[in-house]
Amino acid sequence: MALDKDLIDKLLKDYKKPEDLIGEKGLLKQLTKALVERALNAELTHHLGYEKHDPDGRGSGNSRNGSGRKTLTGDFGEMEIEVPRDRVGDFEPQIVGKHQRRFTGFDDKILSMYARGMSTREIQGHLQEIYGAEVSPTLISEVTDAVIDELQQWQSRPLEPIYAIIYLDALYVKMRHEGRVENRAVYVAVGIGMDGFKDVLGLWAVDTEGSKAWLAWMSELRNRGVQDVFIVCVDGLKGFPEAIETVFPKALVQLCIVHMIRNSLNYVNWKERKLVAPDLRAIYTAATAEAAEQELIRFGEKWDKRYGAIRSMWERHWDRIIPFFAFTPEIRKVMYTTNAIESLNMSLRKIIKTRGSFPSEQAALKLLYMALKNVVAKWQRNGVHNWKDALNHFTVLWEDRIRAAKRS
Repeated sequence: MALDKDLIDKLLKDYKKPEDLIGEKGLLKQLTKALVERALNAELTHHLGYEKHDPDGRGSGNSRNGSGRKTLTGDFGEMEIEVPRDRVGDFEPQIVGKHQRRFTGFDDKILSMYARGMSTREIQGHLQEIYGAEVSPTLISEVTDAVIDELQQWQSRPLEPIYAIIYLDALYVKMRHEGRVENRAVYVAVGIGMDGFKDVLGLWAVDTEGSKAWLAWMSELRNRGVQDVFIVCVDGLKGFPEAIETVFPKALVQLCIVHMIRNSLNYVNWKERKLVAPDLRAIYTAATAEAAEQELIRFGEKWDKRYGAIRSMWERHWDRIIPFFAFTPEIRKVMYTTNAIESLNMSLRKIIKTRGSFPSEQAALKLLYMALKNVVAKWQRNGVHNWKDALNHFTVLWEDRIRAAKRS
């Protein structure tokens, strides 16, 4: 609906400076108050079925009953409005609900700031500075706690019947547990579906790391609808591969190459990392497992005297590394998108770093979930690079499994 230009000119005739428009007593705030109150009165008229002072309202069984005052918080700061009432008390306004104290969209601003790692004190200061709104820590907690139900629903939502690859990786978060602050692992599962898009499948805080926990998570994925996974990339924790194979016996468990590289370089001093990294790259980019083994031998001959622990680590995990070499370059490129979970964890670390520690596991998971929503929204705009080539090769290798999942 186009606004009348003459009306706009009339409203702005006394405009001299920005405060006249957007200040505490500016035109925008006055106009918002007037429009909201007019809309509330229009809603009550519709509810009652007759206009104010209309004789048709006599004997109708319900009538207007004055108004009450309510302070509303929004982008305009704080604003007191008059809310009309009916005598029976069954009027339910829509534009500003009965118990609503914040204007539509204001809670989203609080959640957005919280999801970016801002503390309660920082959110308070920002809202006061930008909108002139005084928001209590209790209110911020109430708004963000409302996400907990959403988190629980998300964690139990149905999943796709088949995933090409699932990555499982840990993020370490300081949180209070049984009266003391501990550095506890929170595991994130990222899946690449058959449509080539990444998604976060689950988020779990670890009480006690071990095969029972791993098995419980895999069973949870199965119960949520996952019937088959082609490849699962993990970080090498004892008992993890066996737990995966128990629930998904056809899955190929691959040790995460990115973790191997990162763990290897942890042994190397900063000055020599640029020298060691290319020699490691020769191992994991080799054409075959046999060629990779030869590169590992050459690596040892060159670096064992200084960094012998690196070759020992690769040899110890070799059986879980070599499945990688059975795949074509197209699939390897997609598998090497373990960068996806690395970049995800990097984004999450930036957010939790500003917090120091969390008062509880629930508080930590709440923030991580909100941050994950922002990341996944970006993922949904672009699929995995080279996906079509990889999918063609997956189809050649496991067409029967793909058909079985589609039929079920």
